[in-house]
Amino acid sequence: MRSIMGTTGSKKGAYTQEEARPFHDKLRVLRARVVGDTTHLAEGALNQSRGESSGDLSKMPIHMADIGSDAYEQEFSLDLLAAEQATLTEIDSALARIEAGEYGACVNCGKRIKKTRLHAIPFTPICIDCATERDQESRG
Repeated sequence: MRSIMGTTGSKKGAYTQEEARPFHDKLRVLRARVVGDTTHLAEGALNQSRGESSGDLSKMPIHMADIGSDAYEQEFSLDLLAAEQATLTEIDSALARIEAGEYGACVNCGKRIKKTRLHAIPFTPICIDCATERDQESRG
């Protein structure tokens, strides 16, 4: 059986290979979904104008409000695309941590991230205490 982790050693606080296996599987499924979502968003945001999406291929001018709506929808889609790509990067980082034997150890404090948190956000690199602290610091 092929190992999902590249090394046999693990970082203090990290989950063992067996403990990480369900998260590895969950991350692979989540990654496939996000890749599909980003592909769909990119196609929708970059490849279609209002006329093409509604089936109207005539070159008749459209109302200025329609142009504004198109621009807003495209910008919104591009913002969603950027967020999905950031999530994809986080998923890939989590998969790399599994391979390195470091998954489940908080990158800030080194403590073990609780499984309940990992079930909710399997790509998170930090424990709830560090996340709370970071959130409080950002609020100033």
